[in-house]
Amino acid sequence: MPRKRIERNVSKAQQLRGKLSLPEGLLWRLLKGSPGGIHFRSQHPVGEYILDFYCASARLCVEVDGPAHVERADADLRRTDWLAKEGVRVLRFTASDIETRSAAVLAAIAQAAPPSTA
Repeated sequence: MPRKRIERNVSKAQQLRGKLSLPEGLLWRLLKGSPGGIHFRSQHPVGEYILDFYCASARLCVEVDGPAHVERADADLRRTDWLAKEGVRVLRFTASDIETRSAAVLAAIAQAAPPSTA
């Protein structure tokens, strides 16, 4: 990927960190303390994409799908396929799940990203 595009993605990711949606902010507050030794980054650029949350040690992406994702399901599928080819697993949760079932969401994330033994 061209260097300018990478720099643009990094800059955009930094801007997005300050503009998390309500469900993203809630999930970030739950994740940023590294529950169970799992370390996530918020709004992390990978290739041409910016991932909502990324755990490098588990190569795991967690995406929060709000209402807009219904309209762009094809784009989300292409993104998930590209990430899979790069060795990154993707977990998707609806905004509603995060707001109403946060404990279940955290349990699913913990199961998918066991703590590092390093």
